[in-house]
Amino acid sequence: MNSIKEKLYKACEAYVEERIHRIDAAMKDLESDLENETKSSAGDKYETGREMINLEWNKLAEQLQQFKNLRKTLNIVKGRINENAATARLGTAVKTNMANYFIAIPADRIIINGDEYFAIGANSPIAQLLLNNKPGEEITFNGKSAKILEVF
Repeated sequence: MNSIKEKLYKACEAYVEERIHRIDAAMKDLESDLENETKSSAGDKYETGREMINLEWNKLAEQLQQFKNLRKTLNIVKGRINENAATARLGTAVKTNMANYFIAIPADRIIINGDEYFAIGANSPIAQLLLNNKPGEEITFNGKSAKILEVF
């Protein structure tokens, strides 16, 4: 079981690192654009261009911080990978008769050994329903009932 959680963790980690790398590259491009921005005879155009670059920079900086926060959450999850849990919590995988979840961070859909898992954040609505529940218990989400089959 733990190897499944390790694979889920690594997939989440790769997701976060790829996003951070992409944002870093975009920020470097903006720095280059800002350096190459030259003052033309139309001063307003220059200022508008610089302001657009600054707005984009700020947006990327906010996204970068969000992904760095997800990285911190993953560090907590990493410390729990080898723990056995009786109930669903941060760092556990939960199999239900409807879908499978990895409670860690909101990330892509992950396929492990042919099984599909949804990486979800602990604050997501579905995770809030799953947390502290154990196998055999049921939750209702969007009017549909799901039975928890396994927590690991």
